[in-house]
Amino acid sequence: MFDFNTLAEFSRASCVGICAFLIPANLVATSLTAVFTVWRRPAVQVWQAAGIASIFALVMILHVFTWFMIGVVMAPTYILLGLGSSCLFANLGAIFLRRRFANAYNYSTVCLGSD
Repeated sequence: MFDFNTLAEFSRASCVGICAFLIPANLVATSLTAVFTVWRRPAVQVWQAAGIASIFALVMILHVFTWFMIGVVMAPTYILLGLGSSCLFANLGAIFLRRRFANAYNYSTVCLGSD
């Protein structure tokens, strides 16, 4: 059976290693999503990058919540929560912007006749 307390304890005991991986992973993956969106890469590539980056962001948010569960309320917990939340919202925004850019491009080529 799945024991959430054991997983939360592992998260807190391995905090340095988890954060040493998740902080750069969040920043690199979210930056890659933004670059793919700006370069107008195919939607599948943007969705894949955003999906992977969103997983990293959700894991960081859950990691921070394990610290909130035991009452640790310090600046690093809020900073990491802010980083994870902003990366998650940036990835979701990239998906919606990609759709908006695609629809605007289709509208300009079909209706206005420009390329």
